[in-house]
Amino acid sequence: MLDLDWKAKMVSSDLPNKSPKLSNKLNVMIPSTTPFRGVTNISPVSASDSSCTAYEHYLRLPELRKLWTCKEFPDWKNESIFKPALQAIEITFRLISTVLLDPRPYANRREWKRRIESLATAQIELIAILCEDDEDGDTRGKAPVVDMCSSKGILGRDGSCTEVWKVSPETTVVNKTSEASLLPLLATWQKSEDMAQKIFYSIECEMRRCPYTLGIGEPNLAGKPNLDYDAVCKPSDVHSLKKNPYDHIENHENQTLYTTNQILESWIQVAKQLVKRVIERIESKKFDKASGDCYLLERIWKLLSEIEDLHLLMDPDDFLKLKNQLLMRSLDESEAFCFRSRALVEITKSCKELKHKVPEILGVEVDPKGGPRIQEAAMRLYKEKRDFEKISLLQGLQATEAALKRFFYGYKQLLAVVMGSLEAKGNRVLVSPDTCDSLTQLFLEPTYFPSLDAAKTFLGEFWSHEHSALEKRNRRKYSKK
Repeated sequence: MLDLDWKAKMVSSDLPNKSPKLSNKLNVMIPSTTPFRGVTNISPVSASDSSCTAYEHYLRLPELRKLWTCKEFPDWKNESIFKPALQAIEITFRLISTVLLDPRPYANRREWKRRIESLATAQIELIAILCEDDEDGDTRGKAPVVDMCSSKGILGRDGSCTEVWKVSPETTVVNKTSEASLLPLLATWQKSEDMAQKIFYSIECEMRRCPYTLGIGEPNLAGKPNLDYDAVCKPSDVHSLKKNPYDHIENHENQTLYTTNQILESWIQVAKQLVKRVIERIESKKFDKASGDCYLLERIWKLLSEIEDLHLLMDPDDFLKLKNQLLMRSLDESEAFCFRSRALVEITKSCKELKHKVPEILGVEVDPKGGPRIQEAAMRLYKEKRDFEKISLLQGLQATEAALKRFFYGYKQLLAVVMGSLEAKGNRVLVSPDTCDSLTQLFLEPTYFPSLDAAKTFLGEFWSHEHSALEKRNRRKYSKK
């Protein structure tokens, strides 16, 4: 228990001056920052170089990374964020065909279809949010779109999938269907027609607030300009990476695992670029925009969990057989499989490092003597409510932390279900309270934002104290009557 002088440290309140006499001391239980036994507050470490290299080789990540980072629209600042996001949804379309072409009678196609539809919708929601943000400030009008204005009324002969019609004498609408995307083809296949149509309508609904639509083949009832999807996403190049280096392995889960992890890595790349943008916007004092990006990061961490959960639908025997066929685990390695992704480890570290931006957001410097300067500034901010965009940003940072820890906690449970509890323990037969694997450390370590945590704890105790005092005053008032 810490005995804090609440009158000295609490922000001046808007409460009536005739409040009852309170003790000048407010006892507050400050949350402990001491980690659990065996838990260290250090950043995660990637698996061995050989394991990481093998993982990247299996997923053909070097080639996929070239598609993510290829700059073709110099005026479009957000190209590096949009490309991997659109390529992730395109790979999801490929996953649909992979699942529906699976000849195994015991494959759970019904649940696969539901999960993939849900996954596609979640991705479209995120892409729509990115599109909304893309039309703010300096990025307005920079996205490559196709309409009668941008093409000066001329459409190329290769645009056989482009429809033009007049809504009124003054309004001409261009509706473009992607020629390279797999989704329009899925809409013509009996097995996948219902899924494709549902995704088309999801695009139509989610893009309602956006100034343009994706141009994959959705109805475009509002007659908006179309994003030049084929030029940005390059579906043909994406699908050229369909085959993995271990395609010779006779296991139907091989292609499913390969495709699922390509989707995962694409969204990790989006998160990586978003973290950079959060930092840039904080440094530019664009706190409202940075807040939106933090909540996007939170949603991406949730999406990563949804992608990983697809492993639950894989056949246990076939998957465990594939694990050994791919030599996924060496005898002397104990790190979880997720740490083979260097990019995942990198964004985990980057999200944790956002804690160093809190003093800059609050406009204070860290007290070299370890005083509660940041905590007091946070309490003042929460109490006065004047800089509400800063409050939203701080909430977004903590929401990102919560989503990050949920991802790794969920991943540990996933390992136990898919591969057995021994795998979830890092192949440790004996696990003592004083030893902790890297995966467990990530969700057991203390909060990344101890000052914000302490500020909320103090404010909560303060209002509890005020409420108790008010009740006592009311009881005395009624007792006199």
